[in-house]
Amino acid sequence: MSPIRHARRSRLAAAGAAVTGAALLAAALTPTTAGAADRPTRAAAIDAAASVLADRADALGITAAQETKVRDVVVDADGGRHVRYDRTYRGLPVLGGDFVLHLAPDGSYRDVTRATRAAIDLPTVSPHLAAPRAAGLAANLLRAAHPGETLNRLTARPELVVDALHGAPRLAWRTDAVAQDSAGNPVARTVLTDAHTGARIDAWDRLESVSGDGRSLYGGTVPLETTRTASGYELKDPARGDTYTGDAGNRTDLCVLVVCVIRAPAPVVTDADNHWGTGTAADRATAAVDAQYGTDVTWDYYEDTHGRRRGIAGDGKGSYNRVHYGNAYNNAFWDDRCFCMTYGDGDGTLMGPLVSLDVAGHEMTHGVTSKTAGLTYSGESGGLNEATSDIFGTLVEFHAANAQDPGDWLIGEEVVRDGFGKDALRFMDRPSKDGKSADCWDASVKDLDVHYSSGVANHFAYLLAEGSGAKTLGGVAHNSPTCDGSTVTGIGRAKLGKIWYRALTVHMTSSTDYAGARTATLKAAADLYGEGGTEHKAVAAAWSAVGVG
Repeated sequence: MSPIRHARRSRLAAAGAAVTGAALLAAALTPTTAGAADRPTRAAAIDAAASVLADRADALGITAAQETKVRDVVVDADGGRHVRYDRTYRGLPVLGGDFVLHLAPDGSYRDVTRATRAAIDLPTVSPHLAAPRAAGLAANLLRAAHPGETLNRLTARPELVVDALHGAPRLAWRTDAVAQDSAGNPVARTVLTDAHTGARIDAWDRLESVSGDGRSLYGGTVPLETTRTASGYELKDPARGDTYTGDAGNRTDLCVLVVCVIRAPAPVVTDADNHWGTGTAADRATAAVDAQYGTDVTWDYYEDTHGRRRGIAGDGKGSYNRVHYGNAYNNAFWDDRCFCMTYGDGDGTLMGPLVSLDVAGHEMTHGVTSKTAGLTYSGESGGLNEATSDIFGTLVEFHAANAQDPGDWLIGEEVVRDGFGKDALRFMDRPSKDGKSADCWDASVKDLDVHYSSGVANHFAYLLAEGSGAKTLGGVAHNSPTCDGSTVTGIGRAKLGKIWYRALTVHMTSSTDYAGARTATLKAAADLYGEGGTEHKAVAAAWSAVGVG
C-alpha cells in the first residue's frame, strides 16, 4: 500500500494566515474599510436587497407575474453588497432573467447588472404546445452530434421556459436529450426551441466537460483527510463539507423513459488501514486518491485565495466524485443535478484516467460558475464558462505546488497518451496549438464549440498573468504572441485570479459575451486596484491583444 496516512491538514494554520492576508489586502484596496465585526452578514445583505427590490421593482422590470430567488451573495470588505437573483415568470424559469443588485455599505441602491433589460410580458399558452416537435428535434440533433454512432436508450424531456437570452423574450422548450453510446457511456445535449413554431433557437452540450483522461500517479504521495468507521476508513473529508469519492463500478447513469437518474451516491471508497492506493492504475483506489486530492486542493484554493469559506456552492456542503465511470470513457464531466464530478478511466491509447489536478479544478469550477454567474453553455458565454474552468483549473495546479505535477498553462497534459498526438488537451499561451481553438476574437467565435471558443479568454488570461513572449513554466516552454503585434506585460497569476473571480461573482451574468467580459474584468480591476492603475490598464491591454476592443 502507498504511504498515504490519515492526518489533519498541516496547512490549516498557513491557510488561515492566507485567508487573513487576502482579507487585509482587499480592505487596503477599497476606498473605505470596516472591521470584520462591522461587515453585514449574508442574511442582512439579502434583507437589504429585498427592500431595494421592492422599492425599485418597476425600474428593474419586476412585475407581479415574476418571482425572484437569491442565487449568491458577495459582501465586500468595506460592506458593499452584491446579491445575485434568478427569476421566474408565471412559474416558468427565465433564461437570461438573472441580475445582480449592487448595494452600498449602508444597504442603499448603487447599480444593477442584468443579463437582459427586455420587458417580460407574455400571454399564457398551453404547456403542451409544440412539445413533441421539440423533443424530436432534440433527439435528432443529439444523433447528428454523433454521426455513425449507434445511440441507445435515447430520451428527450422538454421543459417550458421563457427565453430572454436570444432577443425579445418568448416561450420556449428547453429539452434535455440523453442517450448512451455503443460502449454504454453517456451523451447529452440541450436544445432550445420556440414553443409556438418548434424552430430551433440554440443547442449546447449538457455535460460540462473536458475530453481528457488521467493516470493514477499524477500527484505522487499526497495527504488526505478521511473518516473513521467501525471497520476502517472512508474516503470522506469532514473538514471540507464531507466531500467524498465513490467507485462507480464502471457503470453509467440509468435512463428510463424520459428520466435519467444519477446513480448516486456511488459507494464511497473504503480502506482498512488508511493507506490508500498503490500508485498504479491496477489498484482501483489509486484513481480515487487523485480525485479526492483534486477536490481538496480546489476547495483550499477557493478558500485560501478568494475567501470562499463555505465550499464550491457557498453552502458549506461538499461535492463528491465518481471514479471508474463507464467503459474506457475518455472524458470527465461536472453535472449540476448531483453537484458532482465524474471521471472515466480512458481508453489507454488516447487518454488515461481523467483524474489529474487541473481536470479536477476545471470540473469543480463549473460548480462555482453555476452558483455565481451561471454562464449559459453555448455561444460566447459558453466559451467563457469553459475558459473560467480552464483558468481556475490552472491556478489550482499552481496553488498546489506539487513537485510531481508542477503548474503550467497546459490543460490535461498528464492524461494524454501517445495516440492523442498532442502534448495536452489545450494550450492557454497559444490556444490554436490544439488545431481547433481560437487565439483571437472575431465574429465567428460564437459559432465554435465552447471548448474552442474558450481559447480567446484563455489567451487573455495567460497574457494578463504572464505577458507576451517566451518563458519556461513548470518545465514547459511557453510562447504567447499577440493578435495585434503588441507587447503585453503580465501582472502575475494572483492578480489574474482575483480579477477573474471578482468579475465572475459580481459583474458577469448568464448572457455575458466577450465584450461583456472585457467590461466585467475592467470593473473588477477598478474595484480591486483602482481605475486607471497598472492592473486596470493591463486588463485593457490584454483584451486588445486578443482582439476584444
